[in-house]
Amino acid sequence: MAHLLVIESWVGSMSRLLPRALGESGHRFTFLTRDLHHYLRAAPVDGPHPLLAAENILTVDTNDAAVLLPYTERLHGLLGFDGVLSSCDYYLPQVARVAHRLGLPGAAPGAVEAACRKDLTRRTLAEAGVPGPAYALCADREQARAAARAIGYPLVVKPVDLCAGMFVREVVDETELLVAIRALEGFPVNARGQRREPVVLLEELLTGPEVSVETVSAGGAAHVVGITDKSVAGAPAFVETGHMFPAALEPAEAGAAADTALAALAALGLDQVVAHTEIKLTPSGPRVVEVNPRPAGNRITELVRRVTGVDLAAAAVDVALGRRPDLAVHPTGVTSAAIAFLVPEGGQAGLLDGFDGEDAVRRDPAVVELALAGAGREVRPATSNNEYLGHVMTADSVGSGARGAAERLLAGLTPRLTAAGAEAAVEHASGDADAVAPDAVAPVAVAPVAVAPVAVEPAGIAPVGAAAAGVPA
Repeated sequence: MAHLLVIESWVGSMSRLLPRALGESGHRFTFLTRDLHHYLRAAPVDGPHPLLAAENILTVDTNDAAVLLPYTERLHGLLGFDGVLSSCDYYLPQVARVAHRLGLPGAAPGAVEAACRKDLTRRTLAEAGVPGPAYALCADREQARAAARAIGYPLVVKPVDLCAGMFVREVVDETELLVAIRALEGFPVNARGQRREPVVLLEELLTGPEVSVETVSAGGAAHVVGITDKSVAGAPAFVETGHMFPAALEPAEAGAAADTALAALAALGLDQVVAHTEIKLTPSGPRVVEVNPRPAGNRITELVRRVTGVDLAAAAVDVALGRRPDLAVHPTGVTSAAIAFLVPEGGQAGLLDGFDGEDAVRRDPAVVELALAGAGREVRPATSNNEYLGHVMTADSVGSGARGAAERLLAGLTPRLTAAGAEAAVEHASGDADAVAPDAVAPVAVAPVAVAPVAVEPAGIAPVGAAAAGVPA
């Protein structure tokens, strides 16, 4: 039985994945966070937050490496860790730094940093000859105007350091370009209190279907588990509306997508990671959209598990421990699995009262998972993956019919809205409703007193800095 250090997490389905995988493997874990109440505010509807199953729950400034690294080094000397991991994109670089500092298995810190920063990804892949869009990194509006003219409209405006499609916009002219830049300038700090890079990334608009390649890298070898398809809507935003695994691709197309993803991992130097690499299948061939050095979100890991029996969350635990995960495909009786997300339409705004058609959908035998937002949720037009109102998951045992079934069931659900009232919850409004977590759609309040029995302070460690007040250092 191993002891792992988990540094922060998303607050929805991704926050369930690691505790489940750790528990099923018989491992223990210590949870480190800068703000425990962030997780209490977003507790699942069916009980306490799964991260509260940690053997130890400690608070320290996880945003400040100068505080975090010596803190975890001393904690390691007391508690003894065998691996370090996180499900939250914003802390993957810190996890890599901590693992390196403690001499534990993990990806190279520079490789993780390059994968998590979209501008560094673009530069690294371009230097290695891995195909991607034309791009430009711009520090101000004048640079952006000039770069946009060189790339050509329409193009895509992106932050370099956010998730879930937040503030990613297609723009067709200079007016829309400046509107997109102003919106991004108005969000200088992310949902975890980290100051963002004050730059904007402009990219050529790629056309064609989009897929993601799910991989596991360990011991210098990368293994392709499979390819997931993706549907996107919400222009000018890019909101993911569904996925199916495996993607219905011709063998040559699938091979080209997989080869491109493996080339991207190699160029970035990523090893000891489960990765989710997004690929656009353009008329000119596959192009890398982005590389995520963590398991896929949006319940894709569950789609993969239902079809192949491969547990990507468990694989993430194994690679964090320096072990080779079991990636053998096992018969499951499922040939395809799909998820469809309920996304607010352009004119929908108000407070959620419920869903017409819910009872009929719940009774449908094709449903394997249904999650819907609770009454009182503020509804607004979707501009990122944070605005989901729920999802339907289906599975097919004879072919590629899962997507069609999921979309049919989703069409049977209609949100009932009342007049707009209170502002959305902090996690929803700030973009930390779990970009990658559709089951975060029904947050409920949990009294802070619930953490008293599980919060611990190991003896023999002195506090580190004001940010760690009341916490061992």
